[in-house]
Amino acid sequence: MLVTTSYDPASEDVDKAIAAARTLGGRFVPRKRLTLSGLRSRFGENEILLITKEGLKYDFGGPHALFFHPSMALVRYKRLRQGSSDPLLELSGAGRGDAVVDCTAGLASDSILFSFAVGEEGSVTAWEHGRVLAYLLEQGLGSYRTGEAEFDAAMKRVAIRQGDHLDGLRAMEDNSCDIVYFDPMFRAPIQESSGLSPLRSAADDRPLEAAAVEEARRVARRCVILKEGRQSGEFERLGFRETVPTGSKLAYGVIRC
Repeated sequence: MLVTTSYDPASEDVDKAIAAARTLGGRFVPRKRLTLSGLRSRFGENEILLITKEGLKYDFGGPHALFFHPSMALVRYKRLRQGSSDPLLELSGAGRGDAVVDCTAGLASDSILFSFAVGEEGSVTAWEHGRVLAYLLEQGLGSYRTGEAEFDAAMKRVAIRQGDHLDGLRAMEDNSCDIVYFDPMFRAPIQESSGLSPLRSAADDRPLEAAAVEEARRVARRCVILKEGRQSGEFERLGFRETVPTGSKLAYGVIRC
């Protein structure tokens, strides 16, 4: 993987690019006047992490680069502030002081909402398998600003862990958190989510293991939740007998602990 900057970078952006290359085991190359395709041609690498004053972009040759943004999390937060309910928070019962483990962080949209719900007294740990995506998330959550103080604070409180969530769950003690959440990459894409196609290309697309659900049941005091397609056979395969539709395409499966 190459790590570079935008054209005519500030010195701090160069420093960030060098640090990112060191952390991720990539190769820092000065951008000069080269296009991204020019960099690929010269160095024979497809993946490029781009450091700009706007933030990090992960470009792997597709039509769109991947970058951190709060996406629907900010919309959902604003609805909550206006007195509306959020199906995931309502179903999970997440509240002040709770400990939440999000096993499939993605772009951390749900993690941010959980973090807002549990407040400073609680905790949200979000697992991401991919090293580059985990790094992008960690940097984005810590630096992105929306102008909404509570929301920005909630983003900063999400603790990103890079690695396999099954290993993470196995290392936890019995009944050591309140909620475990899974939102795996759907085997059949939901068309309305086409804006997430860059994430689909970069994220871990392995099916959720039954062993992970069993570990989740062991460590969760309240519930384990799975988000899937409404007609998905994953609920039955993984032992989620309670399902709650949300919209026409999606549903949550719940195991009460």
